[in-house]
Amino acid sequence: MSLSRRTTLLGAAVAAVMGTVLLYACAPTSSNAGIGAAADAPSRVYVAPGSYDDYYAFMSGGFSGQLAVYGLPSGRLLKVIPVFSQNPENGYGYNAETKEMLNTTFGYIPWDDAHHPSLSMTNGEHDGRWIFINGNNTPRIARIDLTTMTTAEIIQIPNSAGNHSSPYVTQNTEYAVAGTRFSVPIPQRDVAIEDFATEFNGAISFIKANEAGKMAVAFQVLMPGYDYDLARPGKGPSGDWVFFSSYNTEQAYTKKEVEASRNDKDVVAAINFKMVEQCVAAGKAATWPSEYMHVLYDDARHTARSEKITGVKVIKPADCPGSVYYLPTPKSPHGIDVDPTGEFLVAGGKLATVLPVHSFSKMQKAIADKAFDGEKDGIPIFKYEAVNFCEIQNPGLGPLHTEFDGQGHGYTSVFISSEIVKYTLPGCEVVDRIPTYYSIGHLMIPGGDTRKPYGKYVIALNKITKDRYLPTGPELTQAGQLIDITGDKMKLLLDFPLIGEPHYAQAIDAKLIQAKQVKFFKLTENQHPYVTKSEAETNVTRTGRTVHVKMTAIRSHFAPDNIQGVQVGDTVLFHVTNLEQDWDVPHGFATIGSANDAELLIMPGETRTLKWVAKFPGVYPFYCTDFCSALHQEMQGYIRVSPAGSTTPIKWSVGKK
Repeated sequence: MSLSRRTTLLGAAVAAVMGTVLLYACAPTSSNAGIGAAADAPSRVYVAPGSYDDYYAFMSGGFSGQLAVYGLPSGRLLKVIPVFSQNPENGYGYNAETKEMLNTTFGYIPWDDAHHPSLSMTNGEHDGRWIFINGNNTPRIARIDLTTMTTAEIIQIPNSAGNHSSPYVTQNTEYAVAGTRFSVPIPQRDVAIEDFATEFNGAISFIKANEAGKMAVAFQVLMPGYDYDLARPGKGPSGDWVFFSSYNTEQAYTKKEVEASRNDKDVVAAINFKMVEQCVAAGKAATWPSEYMHVLYDDARHTARSEKITGVKVIKPADCPGSVYYLPTPKSPHGIDVDPTGEFLVAGGKLATVLPVHSFSKMQKAIADKAFDGEKDGIPIFKYEAVNFCEIQNPGLGPLHTEFDGQGHGYTSVFISSEIVKYTLPGCEVVDRIPTYYSIGHLMIPGGDTRKPYGKYVIALNKITKDRYLPTGPELTQAGQLIDITGDKMKLLLDFPLIGEPHYAQAIDAKLIQAKQVKFFKLTENQHPYVTKSEAETNVTRTGRTVHVKMTAIRSHFAPDNIQGVQVGDTVLFHVTNLEQDWDVPHGFATIGSANDAELLIMPGETRTLKWVAKFPGVYPFYCTDFCSALHQEMQGYIRVSPAGSTTPIKWSVGKK
């Protein structure tokens, strides 16, 4: 049956889909549920006390705005890395040193929606330097340093709305890419929404990513007003290209679940970024006024700073012929993924009845043969048959995302029928499938987006878990499922809960980064303006209504631990330096009524600042919040607050003075 004939049956398929959704949503509970579960699963995922996992897995936190680190195969949560959201556990986004990390042209934004982590690569393989992740709501990309597991840099993306197809990095981390999910007027201006087709555009941004501290929007490609959903850079022969799935070629602006689902085919955008580079260098781009923020954490000063940038280079595809093409793709494609050879492009059409696989070499031939079927805004549209390698039959209902095992197989998540489907490439034949619980979104194979996947496991990132764990009221956790892929048949090994709404994930061989972990910050290299490198340097000073406390923390006391002379209405800035120079000896700091800040969590050799406003007369305790020694409870002190206008002098002490 032809694709056109199949898609005319979409209404019937949707009815079947809804039945399947209800079936899975009401699936029976079972104490030993796990179709395809391996009999030896407990021993396969057990990591003995004192032993380490094989992989670090970085899971997007979705609506938490954060990035979570898990060990595989155990599924143990190791750390939550704060990125786009405030984190009271360590004061990120609250204290003076890190609050600037969340600065944007919209002001201070303490939350975002983090979807797609992307590990840095060299020659298409993980290099263990950084991981990037997108802020979807207020368009941003963050770079996380894998030696400290902290957010080191964030860049805002101008001319963008819904930074979804982001921040996938090219095979040598030349760029992290960012495609706008929602087309908008570019530049932003007051226009009628009904003029969507003529006034709205999408922007695809290429962000320089290969030098720490120097992320920058190199250029943007102005695209037609579609929705640009997900992306993948090419590999090997296709390494100069990036591919973006696109839907809403109807250019609908209302009831999109109907109006943006009418066309039999939408498109995948193929962009030759090397050719665009050359066109920009030749002066074919225009510099458009655009304000956006670049935020950088200064490792020496232990403090973030930001700069506003006021222009960006924008190029139209018609001004750089041969750099952008559209590949027709059924139907409402979501994922677009490139196999390890760089030859096969697998697109998951949410409403398609087949899984289309495009061929990069056929695409190159189609360019040479000019096998086009029209154009859109200067972008040639290929004939479908000229670029399509095959259509995989019976892929399930609602195919989304694909990863690869490096052994000639693709694995695609299927949302509505809640399963993972395994097939051969280039054979294009389904060879296995396994159910998931329930409504899988993304999936991840360790290294599955690289030229040399590690294989071994696939992880299902599921959206619904209503009978998988102990119930926790109306808000339930969401789930990851670890599945063995080493044999002919996939086998379920482990369910484990995840933070937020898990979208995508990346996993890296632990050996690539384990030995590089920073254990403490050298106190001698601390250049924070209020660093205190010994107790002899501690002091308390007043400047108008602001009181600065230069304080040290060491097992098991603060210096000073008694402070007097503060008055009602004063703002007290506690600048606390952790004097420890040993691994895993952080200190915490908090005081009652800290309405302007969270606690501080101060790593060895680091300085952090807590802002506290004195509101009432009295004597108020402060204390260490992080267990640090047998005398942790004794690590405390007092601050005396006198009435406004009091003559009580500023004084401080540690010990009896």
